[in-house]
Amino acid sequence: MPRKVVSQATHGYKTGNWEAAKTEAAQILKTIAESKGLTTYGELARQISAISFDPHGYAFRHFLGELSSESDAAGRGMITALVIYKVGDQLPGPGFFELARKLGRDVTDRVKCWSNEVKRVHDAAAPRLSP
Repeated sequence: MPRKVVSQATHGYKTGNWEAAKTEAAQILKTIAESKGLTTYGELARQISAISFDPHGYAFRHFLGELSSESDAAGRGMITALVIYKVGDQLPGPGFFELARKLGRDVTDRVKCWSNEVKRVHDAAAPRLSP
């Protein structure tokens, strides 16, 4: 019997569902950025309907990494800077800082790195006034 090949890129989810979830999450985070807000991993995971994610799971961490890489490549900063732990230090998880380092950010002061990235994301979402 042939073995089913699971896509590593979408962590076992159908590509269409993965992309639909990314579209949903990007819109949710864009709205949060426009209001200069933040959200938690659990809140974001609950709002995504295309895929049911474990907010602390491996697939969700990679999903968020893709969102941040894509938004950063588009010049809007690491959008998942807006996603933080509900309790504890109320910062993003270690995966955020690993990606930030890979993207050339200085992560020696995690709070400063995160706050700079939140500002970058919020500023990118602010409406531009015409001259």
